[in-house]
Amino acid sequence: MLRPPRRRLARRLLAANGLVIVAGAVTLAVVALLASPPLFHLHVGRALGPVSETVGRHLDQALSTALLLSLGIGTGAAAVAALAVSWVLSSRMARPIEELSATAEQLASGNLTARAVPPPADDELTDLTVAFNDLAASLEHTEVTRRRLLSDLAHELRTPLSTIEGYLEGLIDGVVEPTGQTWDTLQDAAGRLRRLVDDVALVSRAAEGQLDLDRRPTDIAALVAAAAAAAGGTYARAGIRLDRDVQPDLDPVHIDTDRARQVLANLLDNAQRHTPAGGRVTVHASADGDGRTVTLAVTDTGDGIAAEQLPQVFERFYRGDASRRAGAGSGIGLTIARAIARAHGGDLDASSPGPGEGSRFTWRIPVAPPT
Repeated sequence: MLRPPRRRLARRLLAANGLVIVAGAVTLAVVALLASPPLFHLHVGRALGPVSETVGRHLDQALSTALLLSLGIGTGAAAVAALAVSWVLSSRMARPIEELSATAEQLASGNLTARAVPPPADDELTDLTVAFNDLAASLEHTEVTRRRLLSDLAHELRTPLSTIEGYLEGLIDGVVEPTGQTWDTLQDAAGRLRRLVDDVALVSRAAEGQLDLDRRPTDIAALVAAAAAAAGGTYARAGIRLDRDVQPDLDPVHIDTDRARQVLANLLDNAQRHTPAGGRVTVHASADGDGRTVTLAVTDTGDGIAAEQLPQVFERFYRGDASRRAGAGSGIGLTIARAIARAHGGDLDASSPGPGEGSRFTWRIPVAPPT
């Protein structure tokens, strides 16, 4: 339940300004009452010379009356004007903060689309409001991602679970024979569940910065050769050509060899699933001009990726269209590959000329390990 604005901050600011005004008025009165009589007597003596006691007493009374009356009227008028101006300024200062408070309560109640209106002045309150709105947008995106993740995870779990349940019911009812193929199917479905759970756990650890890396000098050419050899059988059965384009004499790179193989395996698996028979996939490896990074890239002549889908291809369980929904992947391989790449201090990017024009996934690896 949202609380109505009570303008507490405006009243506190007004009270603070009121105390400042009172302190200033008291200071003014004390200084005026202490400093005015000696100065007045000095100037009267210079102008009139010695005066009688009666005249002096009347002059002192006139000075006191004029001084007190002037101070009273002037201080009262100044206080009213100052309080009016203070109320206006306090209200203007408090309004953006009250709006931020109300927006925060809306966010807490579940309305993640709520945003605060930035004040017109370009000051710290405007910066605070903009930062608050950015935070709200990030929360909204996180919530949308969380809901989609749960939905997609349930979808991914449903297929192998349905397979296991169907075969078990058939075995119990005697409809399905317990043949070697039956046990292979059950084992494959259970293995898919295990891999999915392991992949989700891996991505979670990487997102929390808890991905352990065993860095050691690694020969990039040997790494590419091993990845190509591991994927060679699958590519041969799919009728896809797998090539290597490795720059000679590359310096070793300090990386976790097993994790790097996992990145290349995911990239090659992704390329194979989206490249038709007769196509070609190439693994490239080269050093940049200044020798600070090594680039590993996997290019294919397959489905390609639309420009508007490129920013989402690394999201968990993302599938942009029917061509990317077909196939046996869990939709999390590219997410894992990017998480590992970033854990090494580099990054993994995707590019494509467009649908049907193939795609390229590029991993830039720092040569020296991060300090």
